[in-house]
Amino acid sequence: MEKQVNQVLRGTIAISISAIMWGFDGVVLTPRLFNLNVIYVVTVLHLIPFLLMNIFLSKQYTHLRHFVRQDFITLSLISLFGGAIGTIAIVKALFLVNFEQLTVVVLLQKLQPIFAIILAGILLKEKIRKNFLIWAAIAIIASYFLTFGFNLPNFSSGSNTIYAALFALLAAFSFGSSTVFSKKFLLNHNFITATFYRYAFTSVIMIVLLIFTGNYTGFGETTNVNWLYFFIIGISTGSGAIFIYYYGLRRVKAIVATISELLFPISAILFDYLINDSILSPIQFISAAVMVFAIIKLNN
Repeated sequence: MEKQVNQVLRGTIAISISAIMWGFDGVVLTPRLFNLNVIYVVTVLHLIPFLLMNIFLSKQYTHLRHFVRQDFITLSLISLFGGAIGTIAIVKALFLVNFEQLTVVVLLQKLQPIFAIILAGILLKEKIRKNFLIWAAIAIIASYFLTFGFNLPNFSSGSNTIYAALFALLAAFSFGSSTVFSKKFLLNHNFITATFYRYAFTSVIMIVLLIFTGNYTGFGETTNVNWLYFFIIGISTGSGAIFIYYYGLRRVKAIVATISELLFPISAILFDYLINDSILSPIQFISAAVMVFAIIKLNN
């Protein structure tokens, strides 16, 4: 019993730490790369950690001979949604708001459990609770007021808020999908293997996309400060946070993980205020609280 409690405690602490790291990254680190092309940024953010992993985790290649076809399919889906599409979408959203609505973009990512639960029901045959539609609807409505307040969306105003919100929602869908596939992969493999191959497969996908789109010229536009941020993100809030998160995810139930992840939006609000002197309006605070509460109820 005591051993089980310790496992849950370690898992909770691990997920909480990774959530805080992601909050810091979304508000403080990744937006500082705004002068570079998004596809190039996402490629480098995966390539640097993967190259570093090869120094310490080269033995992970021995697992390839034990992978079955389903493992390759699952890893490809994790990397496509959680690595490529999800990261491209959230980085694009962060760049669009130009440091003005960073907290809103980060908070909109928290809608990902809605997509994760729907996909888990479809793909993993997990039972969807009867009140899911009610709480999902409340969370989505709250996200609207978080983004626009009492105003109507205006596509002709020249504001990037609408487009940033749409990209953030795409990221939420992608990360939610990746969570489902990751849980499936973690049933048979450890968190180190999951992290290593997530970055390996994503790096391959992004390099192909980078060459196809011709955005490899970004290497010549990268400043020394950009490289500093790339390496900081790569070893901390990037691969480091994923390692810690997967470690915790194997040790706790979904509801515990969801509550622990609330430190993500909470830390984002705090960092945005401390670093960028930005604060949510009263209606945005209320909407954020309602949205987060609804997401917790989704997992009860």
